[in-house]
Amino acid sequence: MSAIIEASTQMELSTEATSLLRADMLPASAVQALLAADLTADALKLLARLLPKRYAVAWLCQCARGQLKTHEDKAGAALAESWVRDPSEANRRAAFEFANAGGYKSCGTWLAAAAGWSSGSLAPASQSTPVPPAEHLTARAAVAAITLLAALDEPHFSERRTAYIGHALTLLKPSETASA
Repeated sequence: MSAIIEASTQMELSTEATSLLRADMLPASAVQALLAADLTADALKLLARLLPKRYAVAWLCQCARGQLKTHEDKAGAALAESWVRDPSEANRRAAFEFANAGGYKSCGTWLAAAAGWSSGSLAPASQSTPVPPAEHLTARAAVAAITLLAALDEPHFSERRTAYIGHALTLLKPSETASA
């Protein structure tokens, strides 16, 4: 199965969006086709899944820079940034624990979740049997974080969300796949 079709299935794109996608499309072309059809929510989902995980989290951190007001949001962003700079298990686990403790209720917890769900185990640290995250969970967290970031200026939600997508399109390279 192609990366485009697999990503569209994992991210549960709309029927209309799925009908526009072809297995042989390049990632950026697929996202642009959805944007051109005014399927911005689907374009965001597909983009988030097609980006390599570390790129997706770095993109979120860049979008959030200067936008966050609460201590919780800033703390979550700092943990995500720490993981981007050093994608160690300790940094991933710290981000995951923060997101869990925050109940996935804020932009900061979703930023942290994107890093926390990138690899490792979702089981408690004390559990010896690992529970790996599904491959698309980082993308799910990215969609939530970008949506919350765009909603910080509700009257301009659509424009902000589209702009965030535009910033990340340059990160999609023809040779990159969603598994990175």
